[in-house]
Amino acid sequence: MTPPPRRPARPRTRTVYALAPLPGLSLETVARRSGMHPDAVRKFVALGLLDARREASGRLRFAESAPLELARMERLRVGLCLNYAALGVVVDLLDRINRLETALRRRDTRSDQPPWT
Repeated sequence: MTPPPRRPARPRTRTVYALAPLPGLSLETVARRSGMHPDAVRKFVALGLLDARREASGRLRFAESAPLELARMERLRVGLCLNYAALGVVVDLLDRINRLETALRRRDTRSDQPPWT
């Protein structure tokens, strides 16, 4: 006895619901506010110099401070003729100096010497 013929499997369909957009700025907004081309902004993200999150649709979302960070990095890059690797080191060092000076100010240490910056 032969088994009954199988019905062809119906393709499974999933309902995909649109997720709410992530908070933050879009790529176009960051590019416009920083005065850079969107491709340049993408390059900074790809090199790890600028943080961004991806929406479910694949679009980049940035923190509110991203345009200022980009403008700062571009000024450093052009003004000091830095390549992208050196730019990352310089930005990290400047951020570390800023954190250390902030920690010193919070400790409220008094000194007769003015700050070096």
